[in-house]
Amino acid sequence: MSTRILAIDTATEACSVALWNHGETLAHFELCAREHTQRILPLVEQILAEAGLTLSQLDALAFGRGPGSFTGVRIGIGIAQGLALGADLPMIGVSTLQTMAQGAFRRTGATRVLTAIDARMGEVYWGEYCRTEHGAWLGEESEAVLTPTQALARAQALSGHWATAGTGWTSYPDLVAGAALTLNDGDMQLPHAEDMLPPALDAWSAKRIVAVDQAEPVYLRNEVTWKKLPGR
Repeated sequence: MSTRILAIDTATEACSVALWNHGETLAHFELCAREHTQRILPLVEQILAEAGLTLSQLDALAFGRGPGSFTGVRIGIGIAQGLALGADLPMIGVSTLQTMAQGAFRRTGATRVLTAIDARMGEVYWGEYCRTEHGAWLGEESEAVLTPTQALARAQALSGHWATAGTGWTSYPDLVAGAALTLNDGDMQLPHAEDMLPPALDAWSAKRIVAVDQAEPVYLRNEVTWKKLPGR
C-alpha cells in the first residue's frame, strides 16, 4: 500500500514511534517513564531522518488514544496534534488495548487476546480482542475499566485459548483464576507504536480519520480523578 503513516504512543511508561513508508516499517521503542515530553520529538525526528522524509510528505498521523496513563495519553495526543497541525495531516486514533493485541499477534501469532493494563486504584483497563481471517481486530466494544472481580466475571463468559497482554497480568497474576480458559503469554507488556500501524492502515483505507481538533483520548473512566499540584 503506497501510504505513509507516522504512529506515536506515550499512553504508558513506554514511549514509541513507528513509520509505515510504502510497505516498509521503521520503529523505535523506549522505556521512559516521566520523560515522554523530552523523548518523543527526538524519536520522531530520528525516524523521519532515517526515512529521508518530512512531516508534510506523510498521509496521516496515528496517535495512541488510550486507555492508559492520564498524563501519558494527554502528552501523546498533544504532541501528535501539534505535528499534524503544522503539516496539515489528518489523524487516526488507535486503541492502546488493540495495539497490544496486535503486538501479541506479531510476537506469538495469537488471534484471541485478553488485554489488561494496570489502571491503578485496584482496577485494570480491559479488552477482549479477536482477529478475523482478514486481519481486522474485533473487540473495541469490550473495552472497560474493571475491578479484578469484574474481569473474572467477563472471563467466565469466554472459553478456549486466549493470549494475555499488558501490565495488568503482572499486577494481578490470578486475574481470571477460576475461569475455564487456557491462557498463553502473548509476550507484550507495553504497547509498541509499530503495532498501531496495521489498525491505522485499516482506518486509512476506510477513511476513518479525524481532523486535528477532533482527536480525542479514551480514558474509559467516566471521571478522571486528579489533583491540582500546588503552584500550578
